[in-house]
Amino acid sequence: MRRFTIALVPLALIGLAIIQLDAQSPAGQSLTIAAASDLQAVFPEIAGRFERQSGTKTTVSFGSSGNFFAQIQNGAPFDLFFSADVNYPRQLIAAGHADQDSLYEYASGRLVVWTRKDSGIDISRGLLSLLDARVRRIAIANPQLAPYGRAAQAALKQAGVFDAVQSKLVRGENISQTAQLADSGNAQVGLIALSLALGPVLQASGRYVEIPETAHPPLEQAAVIVSGARNKTAAKAFVAFLQRPETNQLLQRFGFTPAASPVP
Repeated sequence: MRRFTIALVPLALIGLAIIQLDAQSPAGQSLTIAAASDLQAVFPEIAGRFERQSGTKTTVSFGSSGNFFAQIQNGAPFDLFFSADVNYPRQLIAAGHADQDSLYEYASGRLVVWTRKDSGIDISRGLLSLLDARVRRIAIANPQLAPYGRAAQAALKQAGVFDAVQSKLVRGENISQTAQLADSGNAQVGLIALSLALGPVLQASGRYVEIPETAHPPLEQAAVIVSGARNKTAAKAFVAFLQRPETNQLLQRFGFTPAASPVP
């Protein structure tokens, strides 16, 4: 019987999680994936489907793209890296830490203004809603580590509200931790990934308004096979699985815009 376990999870949504999907798989057939936190709501289903079809045991770690980028440069034992910023995989390829022909731009992400349903904050005006005096703290991801943090900062500046709200900003290490800050009430509002807002936890507890894509640089996301991968055959199979129509449809359901045409 297949077991689904989540380690180190005090709640259904956390800042860093390790998800291990155990299946009856051939000896040595395993895959270790570093994935950006905006994939946390959808990736367990993708990885589970892959494992059921391939028999390959899959372990997924979630965190900030910037942290994983640094870890892979220092030899972290990942087979695949899914980044919320295509530039990190490109830099790994340029430095010889990832296979040049393995880059796959799988989707673009979206940014939203999110608040709890019981917060009393009207977010219908989007980023202008942050000027409400009742908004004392605004959660964003750390721009130095997380692509969504850089997008949030750019959107605030584009809307002309950055100077007014800068002192209210609290920063999560990654976008999942940022969402937790807002969901816990430690911040009245969060600028988070649409994919997390559409997940069961935040969908039940909050509401959101999408930020226009033109308000910030695009959140172009990509996967790459790490040069030191122990199982490149399985890594290539996972990337191919990601390109199937049914996988693209699942990404779309969680607010991602697939960046490439699905492979039949």
